[in-house]
Amino acid sequence: MPEKLQWIREELQNLKETGLYNRIRTLSSPQGAWLVVDGKRVLNFCSNNYLGLANHPHLVESARQAVEQYGVGPAAVRSIAGTMDLHVQLEQRLATFKKVPSAITFQSGFNANLGCIPALVGKGDGIFSDELNHASIIDGCRLSGGQIVRYSHCDPADLERVLKESRLSFNRAMVITDGVFSMDGDMAPLDKIYAVVQQYDAILMVDDAHGEGVLGEGGRGIVDHFGLHGKVDIEVGTLSKAFGVVGGVVAGNPVVVEWLRQRGRPFLFSSAMTVPDVAACLAALDLLEESTELVDRLWENARYFKAEMHRLGFDTGQSSTPITPVMLGEAPLAQQFSRELFDAGVFAMAIAFPTVPRGKARLRVMISAAHEKSDLDQGLEAFASIGRKLGVIDQG
Repeated sequence: MPEKLQWIREELQNLKETGLYNRIRTLSSPQGAWLVVDGKRVLNFCSNNYLGLANHPHLVESARQAVEQYGVGPAAVRSIAGTMDLHVQLEQRLATFKKVPSAITFQSGFNANLGCIPALVGKGDGIFSDELNHASIIDGCRLSGGQIVRYSHCDPADLERVLKESRLSFNRAMVITDGVFSMDGDMAPLDKIYAVVQQYDAILMVDDAHGEGVLGEGGRGIVDHFGLHGKVDIEVGTLSKAFGVVGGVVAGNPVVVEWLRQRGRPFLFSSAMTVPDVAACLAALDLLEESTELVDRLWENARYFKAEMHRLGFDTGQSSTPITPVMLGEAPLAQQFSRELFDAGVFAMAIAFPTVPRGKARLRVMISAAHEKSDLDQGLEAFASIGRKLGVIDQG
């Protein structure tokens, strides 16, 4: 290996020695309550497939029909020759679903943040960001060139403190929070954040990646959950979780959306969402608009699983959503727990630094509407057995 790359080998070895090396497993089946992972059939407690839509027959058939009509890829960026009527339909449908005037789609939720934030703030501007915001928000803030001011996690009083101290130092200001925090499962107090922000002439943006399809009426998200329609300037979301497909969306004020069509760099310089993805997203909207059954089942499953985990003695942190972190502390323990679960037929990956702070390693269990109660009971039995073996919970 060239000497100039030797540092990478050393860093990789250090990750392995400290239990932070991520060994990526391979799936050979559709997403669902059960998966085939590394050749083994296992119970799926890992995916963000909240509503079980990733392999839903309506989505699969819609994608297939779209491919037959339009082909596969758009072969261009949206601003030149890549905007198909399906893209327009999806944006109109998403705006209606989110109860906002306008929406624009991107290739992913990550790209939506990278496109949105730098287009709205830059040098001389201030970005007031929750200290636990997602990596895509952090990267979007860095790309913007604006000054990042962090406030304590989900703390409107601390947000008000930093706004009071430094808002007047900036030309423009933006306050950004995740709606649901993906590693902890707790929900931003968006109503209280809005009450603070409106006093300081700042744009309010929420990344609702884990709220869409989960919170609000029929999964319409955190803004709907708090009844803040027309008050939150920007809702960023993803179509890769509850929607079961891939893509990103920015919804809200029509002026913002129009500006992003002119200056959102992933929109301008990266090819559009593919045809089958767009068609599948439209099919997911069909299902969400027809019934709340899947969202209701998701929450029923989540409440049952969490209650049983608490009864067993596991620490599930501050989660108030179907995301269930099983707090274990150190990365080697989390990785060992994950391996033993896999041997027992349960797929739940360890999460450690840098995804979460050092000393706060965990398993992040993702309950879905696709799980039957028998699936949850089987998973709980495995957690109980291994938890007692490793000394995480009492022998009981």
